[in-house]
Amino acid sequence: MSPGNHLSTVRIAALVIASVLGVGYIPIASGTFGSAAGLVLWAFMPRAPFVHLVTIAGLFAVGSWSGTVAERHFRRIDPGEVVIDEVLGMLITLFMNPVGWLGASTGFVLFRIFDVVKPFPARRFERLPGGLGVMADDAMAAVYANLTLRLLLAIRIW
Repeated sequence: MSPGNHLSTVRIAALVIASVLGVGYIPIASGTFGSAAGLVLWAFMPRAPFVHLVTIAGLFAVGSWSGTVAERHFRRIDPGEVVIDEVLGMLITLFMNPVGWLGASTGFVLFRIFDVVKPFPARRFERLPGGLGVMADDAMAAVYANLTLRLLLAIRIW
């Protein structure tokens, strides 16, 4: 295999990861579908906080790398095809929140709202270079969603 082929293989792998197995190529609402993929991942994960924490850290690292490759490939910042950040966002939103499907669905809606609105400093995190910016703004939006979900649980909204 020539070095050029190796680079193509690495790029393809990065794009598959960044797009979460192609979910990011859905032509409408790719971020919403990416968040739904995160919800599915959450549903199949064991309810062990350490497992979630390791998964979140791993997704952030792999997403930062694959997001950087995807930005170069698509020649634009935070391309819509990259949805690994939404998967990360859902896991952060639900992290250590004792919820069932109603609470997880509420977390999904909250994350989508905070991801679109991007309250301070989330929007500022988009300016970080490459995939780091791709991942960091969604991570911050997810922290807001997590805290809001905790508040709703504390006041026993349901």
